[in-house]
Amino acid sequence: MLQLVEQGGSFVYVLGLLALVSMLLIFERFFFFQKIQTNAADLLLGLANHVRKGAFAEAIHEAARAPGPAARVAHAVLLRKNLERSDLRDVAQEAGQLEVPALERNLRGIYGIALIAPLVGMLGTVSGLVNTFIAISEDKGFASSTEMSAGVYQSLVTTALGLAVAIPVYLFYLFFYGRVKRVAHRLERVGIESVNIVCDARDQGEIVSFSEKKEEISQKAQKIKK
Repeated sequence: MLQLVEQGGSFVYVLGLLALVSMLLIFERFFFFQKIQTNAADLLLGLANHVRKGAFAEAIHEAARAPGPAARVAHAVLLRKNLERSDLRDVAQEAGQLEVPALERNLRGIYGIALIAPLVGMLGTVSGLVNTFIAISEDKGFASSTEMSAGVYQSLVTTALGLAVAIPVYLFYLFFYGRVKRVAHRLERVGIESVNIVCDARDQGEIVSFSEKKEEISQKAQKIKK
């Protein structure tokens, strides 16, 4: 490896810096997706059970304390339970769209490194060949096969290292891009299911708000006093 660095010249350091930055971005995305990983089916089941029992406050509390973007989408819908179904769908869609920038964070950086690394390698190759021919011209146009092969070897090192950086980085980009698409579809599903849960329970009169519950208790207390 040290020999490659010595043979490749300054462009190898640029590629090393790109590789280091890409590793940091990739590790950040790994930890992010691991942190937001939740079971959407279990979340929706728990919320539906609370809502069917009329425990709307418990449903909001469970959605608020659950981690991940899916819980935040469900929480946004539950907070606006009194809206019409079409308006609730818009709320769910907007809540899901607000989560997309966080899902796509650093993906452009990873993709950019995958594109730039081969170009840096090619630039190093061209620079090495130019330096080789300059040296030959200064030597009155004569050069041995050993000198030529050494110059070509030096110029090709950066291309090989550029591809070695770009290929795995691009594969990681495709992996994370797929994760973003799956999470986005999951958020859309959670939003639709949350709207259905709220609207179905509301149509059946199962949702009781804090003010309605307080008023009901107050009326019962007044009747008992009378």
